[in-house]
Amino acid sequence: MKPSDPLARPVQVGWTSARASHCGFIFNPDQLRSNYLAAEASTGISPQQMKKVQEAYDYTRQSTLETIKDNLAYCNKERTTAIRTDLNRYLAGDFSPKARMAR
Repeated sequence: MKPSDPLARPVQVGWTSARASHCGFIFNPDQLRSNYLAAEASTGISPQQMKKVQEAYDYTRQSTLETIKDNLAYCNKERTTAIRTDLNRYLAGDFSPKARMAR
């Protein structure tokens, strides 16, 4: 996903939240969602765009959880390292998009 895509951030943050939850990271996914949406709202985007951002985040998180729920080998060392890096960045309030998402 290109960083310039307006839905890059909600997709990446929702994706990371789902992956972190699945792999047992200790964080509050509801608080991360709230902080992320507040950061988006603070940019002054329109209510219509804000609704799209929220829907993209929620859909991505839920569909990711559904996709990986039965994959017992999902949380390997490489993935957990990548998840930890992204999650820590998001928990610190840096929601800038990455150039691409690696699975």
